[in-house]
Parts: sequence; C-alpha cells; structure tokens
Amino acid sequence: MIRLHHCVSARSFRPLWMLEELGLPYELILHDFPPRVHDDAFLAINPLGTVPALLDGEVCMTESAAICQYLAARHPEAGLDVASQDSAYGDYLNFLHFGESTLTFPQTLVLRYGHFESPERRQPQVVEDYSRWFLSRLRTLEPRLEARHWLCAERFTAADVSVGYALLLASHLGLDERFKPNVSDYWARLQKREAFQRALKAQHDAAVAQGVSPATAMTQG
Repeated sequence: MIRLHHCVSARSFRPLWMLEELGLPYELILHDFPPRVHDDAFLAINPLGTVPALLDGEVCMTESAAICQYLAARHPEAGLDVASQDSAYGDYLNFLHFGESTLTFPQTLVLRYGHFESPERRQPQVVEDYSRWFLSRLRTLEPRLEARHWLCAERFTAADVSVGYALLLASHLGLDERFKPNVSDYWARLQKREAFQRALKAQHDAAVAQGVSPATAMTQG
C-alpha cells in the first residue's frame, strides 16, 4: 500500500488530493510542521525533513509535482494523465510544473517573512512584494480560463491538482481575495470536487487520530 507522509495543507496536499482523485488505498502519516524539527526519525526517510514523502513499494519520492505526474502516469485509466503523443502534452507538463516552480515559490517567501520568522525578523515589505509577485504570475491563468474549465486537454488533470494546491495555499494567506474573476471561478470549481473535499477530511481525521493539530501550520506563528 502507498504510504504518504504529510503536514496539514503543506505541499504534500498535492499527492493526497491525487490519491483521492484516483481512488487508491493509502496510509496517511501526519507530522507536525516542519517535520525536520519535530521528528528526527523522519530524516531516515527524507534527509531534508520535508514533506511530501511518498513510498510505493521500492519507490520513494519527495517532490510534490513529480509525485502527481508519477501517480497519473501509473494509473492512466483515471484520465488524470496526458499521453506524450497527445497534442496537449506540452501544456500539461508546463502547467503541472508551473503550479510548483512558478506559483508556490513566491508564496514560500510570504510564509517565511510573514509567519515563520520570529516577530522581530518579519518583513512586511517582503511579504507584500512577493504577494504581488505571486498574483502577477496568475496572469498566465486568467486569459486561459476565459473559455475553459480546466487547464489543458479539455478535462481535469494532474496539472489542475498542481496549480490548485498553489491556490489553496494562497487562500490560507488571504490572497484569494485578490484573484481576478476567471481564476476565482476556477478556484471555486476546484473546491467543489469531491476528491478535494475528501482530501481535506482525510488530513483532518488523520491529524486528530494521530495527535497532530488539524489547523494548518502553514500560516501559524
């Protein structure tokens, strides 16, 4: 059975959401955030002490977008993958990795200098600058979503999971109030997916059962 190491609302939410979309059995292991501080034993699984860490037999993966691609490709019958011979394949890969490398990165600076650093080290100007940077990157999505429900291939794919997590993180940071109309509508559609709702419930229930706070650690402090 697949085993996923996860923190509430961290990047590991991407593979958790994917697992729910695919309907695969899995074991969910919750950690206090950040695991590298709270769980020395986890370093034997991922020396960086970050989540996600997904174990599938002999496979161990720690990059959230790559895990989405792996799961979609391993289970093509679910329709979350786009085949290499498909004309939408380039768009699929582009948006799959756009969600992490372009959209999530600036939000990590917002998190660090708005929440994780001690009060005397917080930098409101950095927070605002990188918030604007993140929002400016959504300019890629706004026109694309003018006449389509999903990002590519005329259907929901792993690329939507990758980008969707970046929008989830933005909502925790209060940045969703600054989304333009098409992105806002897209975010609303993503939240209505049954698998998204199941993933939220799964992380909450597992956190309570395992003695971890079910509140997101991403914006505490």
